[in-house]
Amino acid sequence: MAIKVGCCGFPRRKAEYAEHFSVVEVQQTFYQPPHLSTAQRWRAEVPSTFEFTLKAWQLITHQPASPTYRRLKESIPADAQDRCGAFRPTREVYAAWERTWEIAEALQARLVLFQCPASFTPTDEHIANMRAFFTEVKRGGLIFAWEPRGAWPDEMVAALCQELDLIHTVDPFQRWPVTSRLAYFRLHGKTGYRYRYTDEDLACLLEWCRRFDAAYCLFNNISMWEDGLRMIQCATHF
Repeated sequence: MAIKVGCCGFPRRKAEYAEHFSVVEVQQTFYQPPHLSTAQRWRAEVPSTFEFTLKAWQLITHQPASPTYRRLKESIPADAQDRCGAFRPTREVYAAWERTWEIAEALQARLVLFQCPASFTPTDEHIANMRAFFTEVKRGGLIFAWEPRGAWPDEMVAALCQELDLIHTVDPFQRWPVTSRLAYFRLHGKTGYRYRYTDEDLACLLEWCRRFDAAYCLFNNISMWEDGLRMIQCATHF
């Protein structure tokens, strides 16, 4: 069993971070993908064994009404806004995937996360959009992880993950994944971003990881650096 521990974003300088962690989930690719040369520089700044995962660009998953678009540096023409987000089968969404794909290649990433907003509900239209997107886009050897929010029934998530070859991404303190073998856990804090995980929490998390062939544990809370290091110690003594 392999447990990979890291943070959502770099809470320290890359060189210092890579001395302690073996994986990071890149956040910039969700808000505004960096230039290709920037991603290539990131790859060169860390050891070859270091792993990047990344969040797919928000133009794929989120609609322009989302507050996350405030951090988008590119302007979207008014007549194109209703063609962005929700996995719509449009040139804007597919172009956004091409940008994400380029960065994934430059980073030599193994996994791309598609994080959906709570407004992306299990409607017939949304499900049809997902099917069109995930069956048409190129993925190469990439693992696709999907983090649905809102009222998605487990049986529906399980069926879509099996059909579309997706890893169900969750915060295990809030919900249990419906896919097996590989776990992709995102730790948002049991009561929110300011939560600091206890030793008991981390022992519980380690026990959950043991149920999978491999598990990612990506911390996304105020003490992500400290909690991640403690989780590594916990896993090392396993």
